[in-house]
Amino acid sequence: MSTPGPARGFAAGGVVVVTGVMAAGKSAVAQALAERLPRAAHVRGDLFRRMIVSGREEYVPGAGAEAVAQLRLRHRLSAATADTYAAAGFTALVQDVLLGADLSAYVALVRTRPLYVVVLAPGPDAVAAREAGRAKTGYGAWTAARLDAELRSPRTPRIGLWLDTSAQTVTETVETIMAGTERARVA
Repeated sequence: MSTPGPARGFAAGGVVVVTGVMAAGKSAVAQALAERLPRAAHVRGDLFRRMIVSGREEYVPGAGAEAVAQLRLRHRLSAATADTYAAAGFTALVQDVLLGADLSAYVALVRTRPLYVVVLAPGPDAVAAREAGRAKTGYGAWTAARLDAELRSPRTPRIGLWLDTSAQTVTETVETIMAGTERARVA
């Protein structure tokens, strides 16, 4: 665990949303960033999906209404959790895949201010290399190319701090985020 350093711009009690495609480094970056802050909670969006024990519908290309409803539920639960941690004085770092209109919709769910958005946008080759080098597999029905195309499409709003982290380590990415908090602030 890293020694907490100065927060250089993240307000205690704020919410930081870290998003990007699968294998972009969201988990590692959000965790490392949380470890740098004096009081922080790491809200992992996927945990809310995995809490559904029976009746879970995976959100895959062409997903039906129930899968979409469960995705929206996951987003509401993680936003409410982030707001609750922030109200208790923690900086809440939310990590999830929020692309296209889902990014704007998620930002609208979070009531806490200040609110920051960090979009990790490594190139597709870097994502493929990272995916090949990790124990868990994020891609199934989704492909890295399909998610990257959605990330870079006009449907995904250009809000917050966007970083091409293709050639960065987790530590370098955290340092870049800490230095760019004002650019990350969306509300």
